Amino acid sequence: MDLQLHNKNILITGGSKGIGKAIAKAFVAEGANVAITARGLDALEKTKEEIGGSITIFQADLTNADERIKLIHDFVEQFGTIDVLINNAGGSNGGKATETEMDLFYKAMELNYFSAIHLSKLAVEQMKKQRSGSIINITSIYGRESGGKVTYNNAKSALISFTKSLADEVITYGIRVNSIAPGSILHKSANWQRRLEEDPEGIEEFVKKEIPAGRFGTPEEIANVAAFLASEKASWIVGASINVDGGQSKMNF
Repeated sequence: MDLQLHNKNILITGGSKGIGKAIAKAFVAEGANVAITARGLDALEKTKEEIGGSITIFQADLTNADERIKLIHDFVEQFGTIDVLINNAGGSNGGKATETEMDLFYKAMELNYFSAIHLSKLAVEQMKKQRSGSIINITSIYGRESGGKVTYNNAKSALISFTKSLADEVITYGIRVNSIAPGSILHKSANWQRRLEEDPEGIEEFVKKEIPAGRFGTPEEIANVAAFLASEKASWIVGASINVDGGQSKMNF
């Protein structure tokens, strides 16, 4: 299927590894102009070399508001417009709520939530000018139901809520905002890989019990949905949170 993403200008945060890297590959395959951003320059350069194509890299710490502003400025200065923003950067920390220091809650919100809000607001300013655009927030099924670490879940839940609010506000400008809620995804840089190596029998039991499809998901399976959502083939999907989880979520919707 031709998703008509050729020459679209795409910015992907957290694009040097895992899901972000797979999303970058998917858009490059569609002929888009892709830029990825992350903190580590070495990882960015390695990913650029691996993916090939005309991929562009921007080193930035997205927990820093000034660097977020500079990122969008530099992207628009180079590409002229921003057609698609993928807010994928994120990470988890802490443990049980009563045992996690407050500074970890603040850090989790800054990385997983506030960075996405700020970048979305900055992108919307540009997208309004062309009266088109797509913003996709990578959240989690644990932003919709209990499970996982509390700091991460709180931030992803807030991001799902923000997605709907922003979507309803900006669709009149032709800008679509949606989120993808992955289930348990296995890749080299993910916590699941480490846990699988430490306790293969325990993780095998987890998969059998918790994932009806009987396996972990792959980054590519998230990337395929992201490419579709960014395209005009998904023109009537607005403010949605789409589970991509092999049936792992316990919710009925």
